[in-house]
Amino acid sequence: MARPARLRLRYQLILFAAVRTVFNTGHRLVYPFLPVIARGLGVDLQTAALAVSARSMLGIFGPAIGSAGDRLGRRRAMVTSLVMLGIGFALVAPFPIYLVFALALGIASVAKILFDSSMQAYLGDLVLYARRGLAIAVTEIGWSLASLVGLPLVGLIMARSGWAAAFPWIAALALGGALALRFVLPIDTRAMATRMRVSQGLRVVARHRIALAALAVGLLISTANEVVTIVFGAWLEQAFALQIVALGAASMVIGAAELAGEGLVAGITDRLGKVRSVAFGILLNTLSAVLLPLLGQSLPGAAVGLFLFYVTFEFTLVSAIPLMTELVPTARATMMASNISSHALGRALGALLGPALFALGFTANGLAAAGLNLLALLLLVLYVRE
Repeated sequence: MARPARLRLRYQLILFAAVRTVFNTGHRLVYPFLPVIARGLGVDLQTAALAVSARSMLGIFGPAIGSAGDRLGRRRAMVTSLVMLGIGFALVAPFPIYLVFALALGIASVAKILFDSSMQAYLGDLVLYARRGLAIAVTEIGWSLASLVGLPLVGLIMARSGWAAAFPWIAALALGGALALRFVLPIDTRAMATRMRVSQGLRVVARHRIALAALAVGLLISTANEVVTIVFGAWLEQAFALQIVALGAASMVIGAAELAGEGLVAGITDRLGKVRSVAFGILLNTLSAVLLPLLGQSLPGAAVGLFLFYVTFEFTLVSAIPLMTELVPTARATMMASNISSHALGRALGALLGPALFALGFTANGLAAAGLNLLALLLLVLYVRE
């Protein structure tokens, strides 16, 4: 890649990371603040969690949603997704009721599937596979920055102005991101818009045995993660009486862990190999899931446990993305949308299981996460090849 092209890509990666910070702040705010949002809506935690689970269930339609990146082109799909996020979240503040909240989460979920699959397909088109782990890791910084910067700011806004006050801010930033991408990214070419029908892309993916096994691995590890994530805010509030601003600050521990995980991907995944990196990550995440309830006997121990749990999960997840981009290159956006769908379905299952397990004690959540991870590791070792 020529030097001017590398420079352009560098700026695009930075912009992708910034836009994904906005997207992921909107996506993740339900986790530490779910008890606060539930009280504001006048519903119980289980009912609020159902909205989160319904959001994730939209992942069933992920391949159809994400295939727009193959049919319309990468830039157009990404810009459209940000406009959708802006419109969806702008509805919450003037209409702070449960149905509107659930609708906003659903619109944001569709937009996130469309954006992430199109962005990852764009990088798959542009970046050599041998260096793709590094490029993906840079964009994934937007995931950790959501916890390090976005969620603490959301906590401050909610504490001052109410649970719905952060939504219009995220909406405005999303619309600003749409304008930025519109001017920075190149105009879609025919090569970036293959005009493949949804059914064609799905058939290509469905016939690929390794791709299907990799999608199953993604579903299992995301279910394992969500079983813990959906209740960690309630766990910290219940066990240590943390207040709303403190819950936002606690999310910074998770953000730091994820940033460390992304740094590890940037440093070693391309050299170690994608499949091997995913296997190591799953094994370490399994151990951390077992340790988390044990370490969580004190607040400092809980912080350490959460750090270990999320650094290992982030390393696993981000190492898997470049692997997925190359499994079905003829339908890349559809494949990446299918990958996002598998994770979304996993989160939906985890959101349903997590509160029920939490009623038995947080240890049940940790052990369930470990068991799901071990099943994912077995599938990976038996069926997935690079």
